[in-house]
Amino acid sequence: MHTKSQYLIGLMLLSAVFSAVAASKQSIKIAYLFQERAVPAALSNLDAFIQNKGQLGAELAISDNNTTGQFTQQQYELKTVVVPVGGDMAAAFNALGDDIGLVVLNVTPAQVNQLADLPSAQNKLLFDAASSDDELRGVQCRRHVLHILPSRAMRADALAQYMLKKRWREWFLVVGQTAEDRLYAAAIKRAAKRYGMKLVAEKAWDNTYDARRTAQADVPQFTQGEDYDVLVVADEQGLFGEYLDYRTWLPRPVIGTQGLIATAWHRTHEQWGAVQLQNRFKESAGRWMEEEDYAAYLAVRAIGEASVRAKSNQASAIKDYMLSEAFALQGYKGKPMSFRAWDGQLRQPILLAAPRSLVGVAPVEGFLHPTSELDTLGYDQPETACK
Repeated sequence: MHTKSQYLIGLMLLSAVFSAVAASKQSIKIAYLFQERAVPAALSNLDAFIQNKGQLGAELAISDNNTTGQFTQQQYELKTVVVPVGGDMAAAFNALGDDIGLVVLNVTPAQVNQLADLPSAQNKLLFDAASSDDELRGVQCRRHVLHILPSRAMRADALAQYMLKKRWREWFLVVGQTAEDRLYAAAIKRAAKRYGMKLVAEKAWDNTYDARRTAQADVPQFTQGEDYDVLVVADEQGLFGEYLDYRTWLPRPVIGTQGLIATAWHRTHEQWGAVQLQNRFKESAGRWMEEEDYAAYLAVRAIGEASVRAKSNQASAIKDYMLSEAFALQGYKGKPMSFRAWDGQLRQPILLAAPRSLVGVAPVEGFLHPTSELDTLGYDQPETACK
């Protein structure tokens, strides 16, 4: 009987110890804010529409953060807020309250600054995990917003470096009808000028072409009359770009938004431990990791890394550490990543991928920089318009 009482007392003491340890853990609360997209018209039966891109990446990163948190006495919590199509994003953001100072945004480029400019956002640190707009990193930058995905300028520079290495200097640019296509084309033109490429032709793909039905006839005619090394396509919505390959008048490779693409993440990437991340994500999600998943994963992991090093759960301390030279984030791409203090962009290697193979990684060997070769991609500090 005496032994049983001692055993019960021991259990109670052990439980009290565990409760005290749990109570003493530093809590880091993160919100993931996402607005559902309207399902677009099906352009292909090969790729199903994925509504929750990003969310599963954030969830995997929270799990990884809490693995580390067991040893650092920190507990990470993720609050996912999904706003329906047409819902009030500002109201959803304001409802987060003052308790959550770290917010990962998976919203449209226009919504990034709409949310960043809210009075309730001024003391928070926001992570743009879905846009590639150069203006959000330039004239429209906000000092409390950090950007995870590569900008269009970074992607265009990555392609240009590889084209220069191959000595494929003469480009034929095909531009779609959307505003996003024109922004991508502007980034391509900037990269062409920066690396000494020649735009031998530029044509707009208009709506009079039906790529699926008449590609065999229209594309040769559309691309006839010019000699060039590569066909560069600006079609971010995927409305026609897939139909250009193998149908051009001259036998030329396609690069840009289709063909050889510059991307933050790709299913064919397996180097530097990436296969382990790919497998873990696929096991939990039942699908391949997409760019938005990877961006949300990096945002949450960056919070984990900075909060551990800064020993803080405050947004201001986490931001200060992230923008310091001491910050380094491992992202399964061979080189540590860090944030550019001048525009909040995450500097990172960029994958150059064909549909079923990894072709290369930028920065391409031989492109040098005084401080970081990663800053050969996109807007460097002397070029920034972020004030």
